[in-house]
Amino acid sequence: MSAGNAPPRDRKRRPSHDQRVFRLALAGGLPAFAACAVLLWVARVDERIALTVAAAVGLWILGFAFAVRERVIRSLQTIANLIGGLRESDYSLRGRELSGDDAMGDVVWEINQLTEILHEQRLGAIESAALLKAVMTKIDIAIFAFDDDHRLRLSNRAGERLLGAPLERLLGRTAAELDVDDWLSGLAAKTHQRPIAGRTGRWAVRRSVFREKGRPQQLVLVADLQQALREEERQAWQRIIRVLGHELNNSLAPIQSIADSLQALAARRERPPDWEADLRRGLQVIGTRAGALSRFMEGYRQLARLPPPQPQRVTLAPLAERIVRLETRVPIRMEPSPDVSLDADPDQLEQLLINLLRNAADASAETGGSVAVAWRTIGDDVEVTVEDSGPGLANTANLFVPFFTTKPGGSGIGLSLSRQIAEAHGGSLSLENRTGARGCVARLVLPVSAPARD
Repeated sequence: MSAGNAPPRDRKRRPSHDQRVFRLALAGGLPAFAACAVLLWVARVDERIALTVAAAVGLWILGFAFAVRERVIRSLQTIANLIGGLRESDYSLRGRELSGDDAMGDVVWEINQLTEILHEQRLGAIESAALLKAVMTKIDIAIFAFDDDHRLRLSNRAGERLLGAPLERLLGRTAAELDVDDWLSGLAAKTHQRPIAGRTGRWAVRRSVFREKGRPQQLVLVADLQQALREEERQAWQRIIRVLGHELNNSLAPIQSIADSLQALAARRERPPDWEADLRRGLQVIGTRAGALSRFMEGYRQLARLPPPQPQRVTLAPLAERIVRLETRVPIRMEPSPDVSLDADPDQLEQLLINLLRNAADASAETGGSVAVAWRTIGDDVEVTVEDSGPGLANTANLFVPFFTTKPGGSGIGLSLSRQIAEAHGGSLSLENRTGARGCVARLVLPVSAPARD
């Protein structure tokens, strides 16, 4: 044990442990020495013989005391060396285990087992640290750790790139010196739009607290939203172009083919007897495809120009009854529901419910079933359900993708527009197959009070 770690000593020096063991061993032999001396005195043995016997017994007791001391001290030194190896994180030392019912053997065995456990834990910690270091090096999100004095203690390569300096120039500097002190205050999750190290952008900042050696540290994650938004924008444009290209090709290809055929027919000097019927059919196909293309583009415009809702107090029951009367193809059942009023744009809410009811009626008409409409309050929200008894949905992944439809002649606009209206009101819309019965259920959740707007 080093001097810096040595325990404080008493002013009056106390005997050491090995000295106490030696004295106890000597004390254990004193009765035998005294008994021997008494016997020699009683037997009136010659003085020289008595002194020789007494000296032999004394030497034997002294040797026995030294042997006991050596045995105890060596055992303790072995244990101290093993524990010292653990303290120094040296897990290669092992004590020799004794067989049989031996207390020292039990102690050595326990220390060996402890050494093995600590060795495995150290290997696991090293592997975990290596994995964490590799992840932090490869990850694109900037990671920083600040101590309780707001000084930077840790950063990955993405953090170096964000702050525009190598790690050795960043460590130890305060958040104020790095011009990022706003990361460590305010909300734990927030969005910034400001320059960082001369680089403008929009940043998502997430902050949490952890402890190291009992001291609080702040872990900050900073992600560049601009890159993610640009990627999402690029993918959105690609999807739009694919949809537009597919629909335009589907409409323009037959139009061009029929126009070429009609042009060739008009150029002939001798026309067939039924050329007028061919002309009418061709023009009808051109008109039909042009009308479909016009409706398709109108659907795009409708999605793009949805105005923000203008909330006013709307009573749900009369609105639902009015919409139910519009659908006469299948029986529609109004389930008993509470009187509920909510803040919503009545025109947009009516359009949303018409779309849901129409889809449910289309599905139920295929099986000759019916539709059920109900609502209930859940906390500060109202949940409206529209259940049909149709064939159900085979694929629910693309239901709200614009222009995706499973119905012949469908536009694929209704559900996408309905979800857009629901989310504009601060609510949500989902569609799923019913459990325990055939058909689907549409769940519309809207807040009773209009959400606050910036």
